Amino acid sequence: MAIELRQVGLKNVTAGERVVVVEPSNVYGCSLGNDVFVGPFVEIQKSVTIGARTRVQSHSFICEFVDIGCDCFVGHGVMFINDLFAKGGPARGDKTLWKSTRIGDRVSIGSNATILPVRICDDVVIGAGATVTRDIDQPGIYVGNPARFLRKIDD
Repeated sequence: MAIELRQVGLKNVTAGERVVVVEPSNVYGCSLGNDVFVGPFVEIQKSVTIGARTRVQSHSFICEFVDIGCDCFVGHGVMFINDLFAKGGPARGDKTLWKSTRIGDRVSIGSNATILPVRICDDVVIGAGATVTRDIDQPGIYVGNPARFLRKIDD
């Protein structure tokens, strides 16, 4: 039996100043802004952009075609999805079926949230365990599955 061993690490990453990536992580083909922190056991795939001062906590997965703004927080175990199984199953490499996600600035995403291909405006909090299935265009706190508006953020 032949086994192909692929090592985790950094490959083809464009990074700003003072970026920290904790091992083991698999980060490749992406762009990380100044002062970005990436915790252990994180995968960030190609074509991802993460803005300055954003923190990605452990065990999170950020798939291709995700853009995250500045000053964001991605909690432990957050999963981003780009394949909606449009043909009843995985796209199996047909990237024309994949969708993009755009996260605004100052967005906090709680642990174990799942983010489908959506657009989230600035100044949003996504509760732990929430599943975001639709665009969010109003600042505030969103919780549940599917995620729904709970209330405005107190000033």
